Amino acid sequence: MTHFWISRSESNALDVYRSAWKNLGGKWIDTPTKDKQAELKMVSDRIANGYPPTVMQWHANEGSKELPTMGIIRDIEEVATADHWRDFLPQIVLNQISYKGHIYFAPTNIHAENWIWTNTKIFDKLKLPSPTSWDSILDSAAKIKTAGYTPIALGSGTWEISLIFNDIVYSVYGPGGYARLMAAGDPSFAMRPEMLKALGILRRLSTFVPTERTGKSWADAALSVGRGKAGMQFMGDYAKGELTAAGLVVDKDYRCTLAPGTESVYFVVVDAFAFPSTNNDQDRQSQLRFARQIMNVDNQLAFNRAKGSIPVRTDIQRQNLDACGKIGLDLISRPNTQVSAQSMIMPSQMSQGWIDIVADFFNDPKVTPESAQRQLAEVLSHK
Repeated sequence: MTHFWISRSESNALDVYRSAWKNLGGKWIDTPTKDKQAELKMVSDRIANGYPPTVMQWHANEGSKELPTMGIIRDIEEVATADHWRDFLPQIVLNQISYKGHIYFAPTNIHAENWIWTNTKIFDKLKLPSPTSWDSILDSAAKIKTAGYTPIALGSGTWEISLIFNDIVYSVYGPGGYARLMAAGDPSFAMRPEMLKALGILRRLSTFVPTERTGKSWADAALSVGRGKAGMQFMGDYAKGELTAAGLVVDKDYRCTLAPGTESVYFVVVDAFAFPSTNNDQDRQSQLRFARQIMNVDNQLAFNRAKGSIPVRTDIQRQNLDACGKIGLDLISRPNTQVSAQSMIMPSQMSQGWIDIVADFFNDPKVTPESAQRQLAEVLSHK
């Protein structure tokens, strides 16, 4: 098993499937990597040298469909059909895990990237409103800073900044404009006045984050909110997994709110497992047995409780979910309330270019909005 789930909550979540596999009598050899890029390199090297992993953790997105195209992974249609996955998986998930009508990925959970996490005590003490507009967020950030707390918690990852920006882009451009940028990669849309407005909001937000973030992770930032050192964090619901692992409780220690302008949609990220092609029949049977365990209802609930996400199964009862999870279940159970997150829908190279430009703009006040706008349009022009 190769994976990059190494934070406390991620490790706890993976333990659910590790224990389930061992209870079946299976053997589990763990090969963790520090991040997605490191896993990609490890998997590539192992496949090239003829000893692929049996299972690998992966994001189910547009870029991942290159794997079945190249014959790197095998489908698990046998299990998906026998266990009726298409009856309870949302269409957006089915689209991401399928290729030419066959299911190739076993999805574990659905994350949303458009959450804001706020510290209950700070917001109540300062009588701050729930974040409902970017102006209210900026006003609250100023008051939190005056009170001596960190207004917006942020780690050192460039992708963390892009999550904030993607929320702003959706709220400014609307669903059609967001799709033209993220899904279609339309450079002309990046040159519209809305982009300068979005970049302006991002620049104002940049003044409220810690100046020194080297060595700090998104998980560190989440805990600073949960423990009352920072007021808010823009982060996917994997933040909730870290907060839960630390013994912190939703609506008591922290609250969850979807970002302004995105309250009626879920920016979906689908975590999954993929199964490298193998000529070993025993390995193939192990892959199919493991895929079946992914959809077990008890495993789904336990995994997602630890991960902070919501189950991929829409037939899991609402009473098993917390307040944040119920919001998510409602949004993935209704039509037209899910969109693919930027990192899921853009080609990998384009996505990384987008993230780097946004982060450079955020971190360097000398980069003008007009310059960043031109760079983003240029990235979108390389399809």
